[in-house]
This record gives sequence, structure tokens and C-alpha cells, in this order.
Amino acid sequence: MQFFERLMKMDRRWVFLFLAVVCFITYYVKYEVPIYVEPETERIYEFIDSLPPDDIILLAIDYDPNSMAELHPMTYALVEHAWRKDLKIIFTSLSQNAPGMADQAIRDISDSVAQPATYHGIQFPGKDIVNGVDYVFLGYKPYYALVILGMGQDFRLPFPNDYYGVPLDSLPMMKRVINYDQVACVISLSSGTISDAWISYGQGRFGFPLFFGLTGVMTAQYYPFYGSGQLSGLMGGMLGAAQYEYLADNYGLARDAMKVQLPAHIIIILFIIMGNIGYFAARRRERSGGVS
Repeated sequence: MQFFERLMKMDRRWVFLFLAVVCFITYYVKYEVPIYVEPETERIYEFIDSLPPDDIILLAIDYDPNSMAELHPMTYALVEHAWRKDLKIIFTSLSQNAPGMADQAIRDISDSVAQPATYHGIQFPGKDIVNGVDYVFLGYKPYYALVILGMGQDFRLPFPNDYYGVPLDSLPMMKRVINYDQVACVISLSSGTISDAWISYGQGRFGFPLFFGLTGVMTAQYYPFYGSGQLSGLMGGMLGAAQYEYLADNYGLARDAMKVQLPAHIIIILFIIMGNIGYFAARRRERSGGVS
């Protein structure tokens, strides 16, 4: 037991260094983590994949930069899948720190979709994504509960202009869109209490299909809403994003990160086990009067 007792006294900085080395090595080693898709993630993919061309979805980017690692890959996977299917997207950001980040993601994904690609053996030609035709970015407005209710009456109430200052009525895509009735579903990618507002003031009031992408620590508390049918689908954390990428046959940020996350979690679990063994070994030693 001497090894575990010494481990208890080890400087924690060695643990962090060892974990950093493991993450660095596993990132550059070529291997793929097996992905097992959960039904709640598959329901989001199947819903989007079943929509006919020119249908409109609303994607709410409701997270801050500190949640980008988990939720940004969801944005990239969902939006590219939708645009490859010729769907149109209304973007909004009900978190005050999200609009600039969302705008950059839209530009990045537009560049990606402009290149031809093959998914599930199907060749998709490149296409130019045009603001006002293929998507509209509404931007941010404060008091998200009021914004959600306002969009249920008319998108023009909280957002008379888009993020770039263009009146909504002058955008071709919005000429046939008034409120949620013209939207096939709402997808909120969130890291905070905005999720509760989408359930209470959005889906509960207007009855549209609602899907969530959440950080890993938030996911468990929203399973009751999924079980009750208020949520039609649910993605949780980096793993949920990786599952969506797997379903879309689009290897991206999440599946790349799983190469690091999986071994890192294994190392952390091993250290926890060894720490507990060391703790109980030290207690046993104290009770036996220090006799080995």
C-alpha cells in the first residue's frame, strides 16, 4: 500500500502535467472513437433529414463563448446538414455574448457548404449561401422571455431589422414568414436558463416541435421534458455533437475532440480510484497504529 500512500502526497501539478501529455499524444494519434447513437439525438437528425427542401427551421444559438467547446460543434453539424438538404434557417441569439460568435460560425459553414462533398455516398454539389435567401440572422435582443413570446406573434415585433440592420420585410426569405406557424421546428443550443423559457413561453404556448442541444452537466435535468413529449429530441454535450456528426457522416470538431475526451476521462477515473484506495489505506494504517 506504500505506493498509494505516496500517491496521496504527490504534487497535483504532476497529475495535471500527465493529463496534458495524454491529451496531446492522443490528439495526434490516428484512431477513431466508436460512436453509439442515443435515440434522443437520432430523433433530431431524422426530423431534419425528413424535411422537404425550402422548409424553414429556427436555430437559437443561446450559449456563451465559455460553452463553445461543447455546443459550437452542434451548430456546425446541424447547420451544414440543413443547408446540404436545401433547408432555410432563421438564426437568433438570446444570449448577449453570442451574436458575434454566431455570425462567424455562419460565415465558416457557408464557406464549407460552398465546396462539394459526399455524405453517405451521396454527392452534394457546392452551393452559395445567400443572406436573406438561405438564412436570416435576427441577432440579439434582451429579455428573452418577451422575445420568445413576441416571435410567436410576429418576428418583426422584437426584430424589425436583422443583425445587419436590414429590414425583415426586404428579405426575400421572410416575405412568407410571420411567426412560428411557418417554422418546421425550433432548435435551441443553450448553456443556461434560456432553455426553460423556450419550454414555458415557446413550446408550451405555441406548440412547435422543440429540440435542445445542451452542455453535458445540464442534460440530465431536461430528460423529464423529453419523456413528457415537450422536447422532441435532445443532444447532450460533446458526445451528443459527435453522435450527430456520425449520423450526418460529417466528421467534425466533436468527433475529433472525442479522441482526447475519452482517454482524459479514463485517466481521471483511474486517478480517482487510486486516490480512494490510498485514502482508505492511510486510514487503515492509522487505525493499526502505523504497523504495515
